[in-house]
Amino acid sequence: MVIGVGNDLRADDAAGLEVARRLRDEPGIAVNVHGGEAIDLLELWSGTDAVVLVDTMRTGEATGTIHRFDATSNPVPLPLRGCSSHAIGVAEAIELARTLGSLPQQVIVYGIEGARFALASELSDEVERTIDPLADAVREEARALLARARLVQDSWPDYRGEKLRSVS
Repeated sequence: MVIGVGNDLRADDAAGLEVARRLRDEPGIAVNVHGGEAIDLLELWSGTDAVVLVDTMRTGEATGTIHRFDATSNPVPLPLRGCSSHAIGVAEAIELARTLGSLPQQVIVYGIEGARFALASELSDEVERTIDPLADAVREEARALLARARLVQDSWPDYRGEKLRSVS
């Protein structure tokens, strides 16, 4: 599952939403454009084995810089916490889910460094130029996670000790 997080009314904060919109017709990939609170992510990814999250971040890097972090087994780095325009950010939602035991088996976070977060409907030029390459990276990541999940599923024995076949 791919989840784009953000706010369409806060300029660069809409970057995650834009990436998700560009991927929502991608065959075989579940995509959610999430403009709500990050705490709602726990319900969105419930029952999902793997999730790729996309959000805008502010860490002090150059605008348009893409960050990738595997949050599967490691805490989200401190510089990425508390940099959200949401009441609770993606990083905090991940760590809450980890504490509650409800984190998907695989969690990959892509963040794009934003500059403008005031009320506005347009992305900054630097962020806009990064949306397509970021969407490509997220698409490939989601496909790789799906392929890995199929391999694991194909190797699970059924109750008679036989291999289950993938139904695709």
